[in-house]
Amino acid sequence: MTIPAVEAPDDCSADAQAILILDDESGSVNLLRITLGLDHKVYTATDGASALRLLANHADIALAIIDQRMPEMSGSEFIEKTIDPYPNLVRVILTGYTDFDSLIHAINAGRVYRYLTKPWNKDELLATVQQGLDLHRLTIDNLRLQRELQEANCNLRIENSHLKREAKGRNRFEGIIGNSAALRKTLDLVERVTATDSTVLLLSETGTGKELVARAIHYNGSRSDKPFIAENCGAIAPELLTSELFGYRRGAFTGASEDHKGLFEVADNGTLFLDEIGDCPPELQTRLLRVLDHGEIRRVGESATRKVDVRIIAATHHDLEKDVEAGTFRQDLFFRLSVFAVTLPPLRERVEDICLLAEHFVAALNAPGGKQVLGCSPAALAALSTGQFPGNVRQLQNEIERAFVLADDGGFITPDLLSPQFLQDPATAPQSDGKLRGQIEDFERELIREALARNGGNQTRTAVALDVSRRTLIDKLNKYGIR
Repeated sequence: MTIPAVEAPDDCSADAQAILILDDESGSVNLLRITLGLDHKVYTATDGASALRLLANHADIALAIIDQRMPEMSGSEFIEKTIDPYPNLVRVILTGYTDFDSLIHAINAGRVYRYLTKPWNKDELLATVQQGLDLHRLTIDNLRLQRELQEANCNLRIENSHLKREAKGRNRFEGIIGNSAALRKTLDLVERVTATDSTVLLLSETGTGKELVARAIHYNGSRSDKPFIAENCGAIAPELLTSELFGYRRGAFTGASEDHKGLFEVADNGTLFLDEIGDCPPELQTRLLRVLDHGEIRRVGESATRKVDVRIIAATHHDLEKDVEAGTFRQDLFFRLSVFAVTLPPLRERVEDICLLAEHFVAALNAPGGKQVLGCSPAALAALSTGQFPGNVRQLQNEIERAFVLADDGGFITPDLLSPQFLQDPATAPQSDGKLRGQIEDFERELIREALARNGGNQTRTAVALDVSRRTLIDKLNKYGIR
């Protein structure tokens, strides 16, 4: 039988936990209800079936006080029925002094938090109930935190996955600096071919970063965990290039003291980058064609062929179509190499990238604990942006390195530290009459004096204000006799 629940006082917490009392003796039930009802919401039942219905209908029940000896369903049996559906229920068993066998059985049967002997002590009862409710609250809080942590970890994994994809999209071409339309168009083509296994031909002028692009294709493709081998076909004597690429057998020629594995075998399952492919001699062109057509190589001095699985990325600054017309490059090899041709833009077609590249090179030159240059001044960047750079990015890198060496520690790269082709010194301007140079020098002298006065004679601050290096300022001070 179920006895109506006793409501807790109004000043109890809104999230107060309810208590279930199960005892077949109504007197004991009423006494427990009166004792606990002052501070807690209490549900009561005098049989196990009614108590199970209460549990099913009232999710706020946190603790159950259960009499062990009851007809029809004992306390142990009731506990067994609650273990799976209510795993967090705190169970307190009521038992008589002589009922230790039943107590042991109840404890062994399930999760019993504590036991109280009849007749129970009020203080002990209240303390046990409070501790049990604290345990329940802690258990629920832990479960909630575990769920939140699991959700947070799940969200973090999802977010991390998104960030990795996003970062891969932004940074998959590491070292290729720039945001110009010409470069973005090229990198879009590169990204498309990266996901394939096609042969790629990179066409560009010297110094545009062909090897960087080749590495980006390899390390973002399916062969990224396999070797990436680079060889410059124009940097090795033609008679050595064949044995370097294809290997040789011991005794094949003078000095071949042992078998040697060529770069095609070293790069097996990976990528072989052949820079300046247009400089390959005719015999090597024939060998390359066989690798591309059949995936076979033959070491110098051997008759047997070996299978290799190598992706080839070739590059050249030559106009291979003209070389084909001139008969210096095989047409069939050109067709086979240019399955997917990508033309890299020269630096003069991506002027907006010059500033980004310059700052990148300065940052790379700043050594930890060593010389630190703050960057390029606006005037220096403006001067660099006017350059044609026939040597492209490599020439810009060399220019920045030269200026870095000349720059003051803690200072900026200023226009006067650049090569003569970038200098825009008024003293070198065309002269329309014999007085122009003197007028310019007078103007420069006064400009320096005013800047010195504004900066309290501090040469470092004056140099920054005039956008020149401290060394250049000192030269000017000596030139004009300014003290």
